[in-house]
Amino acid sequence: MAGAVSAVEQPLKIITGADDFGASLKDAMVSHLRSLGIDVEDTGVYWIGRRVSASTSSEVRGLVCCGTGVGVAMFANKFPGVYAATCLSVEDAVNARSISNCNVLALSGIKTSPETAIEIFDAWIKTPFKSPCPASGSEPWSSDISSFLDNSLSEMSQIGKSTATESKTKKIDETTASCAICCLAKNREFTPVDIMPGGSMKIVRETPTSAIVRFKAGSVEPAHHHTFGHDLVVMKGKKSVWNLSKKERADLVDGDYLFTPAGDVHRVKYHEDTEFFITWDGLWDIFLDEDIETAKKAIEEEA
Repeated sequence: MAGAVSAVEQPLKIITGADDFGASLKDAMVSHLRSLGIDVEDTGVYWIGRRVSASTSSEVRGLVCCGTGVGVAMFANKFPGVYAATCLSVEDAVNARSISNCNVLALSGIKTSPETAIEIFDAWIKTPFKSPCPASGSEPWSSDISSFLDNSLSEMSQIGKSTATESKTKKIDETTASCAICCLAKNREFTPVDIMPGGSMKIVRETPTSAIVRFKAGSVEPAHHHTFGHDLVVMKGKKSVWNLSKKERADLVDGDYLFTPAGDVHRVKYHEDTEFFITWDGLWDIFLDEDIETAKKAIEEEA
């Protein structure tokens, strides 16, 4: 074991921590690290990411343990400059070091025995960044991938960082933000619902299906039914739904939920510009039970 660590050019300091589910494994690992002459700082799990992030030395790393090894990795990765990976095998550890320059090793206190954890750690500590690994077929990385990995380090180190001026005075320009997740809402493309004037819809997921639906104020959905039941939540706006099959009416505003069973005939009136999330099991279909003029007349008579 000591031979593996001797290949490291500079002395290492490992900051360790664990929750209750990983404490036993962490204690075993601390004993192993100290037997190798590695400087160990044993602290609480909630300080690992902060301490590694604040370190100016690439030779300060972290080792964290919890039940699965996933939660502690997620927590540590909230800090800029921390690249934590959950490793359940030696191959995981070699890949994590080679590809991501992983500097915090996360272990599972439930799935990993101390003997296996030592093998994982020893592989992790002796594997250099960009070295041949199982993910590369144990062959050296090509020049283009090697260049990509080099550039990724400087880019990843900026994740989560912002200047004091930005955090206090600068707002994100929503028209130019490039984050795919952040842009989901504003980049939705809505398709008109031809059979329902004033309505448009964006399918979010297929089978089970979900969609965002918009209707303009004053729009009416004539009585209709579907072969599926559907759940909906009003995101903004105001609408009334008449379940003609059950002779019930529901007036919905922001945050209200409604389930309509399969086959139930229902009519809808939109009092304001309204947007709602709807989900159903199956392919989209709609069957009209009246025309729009009949629907408008029925709503006026009730009013």
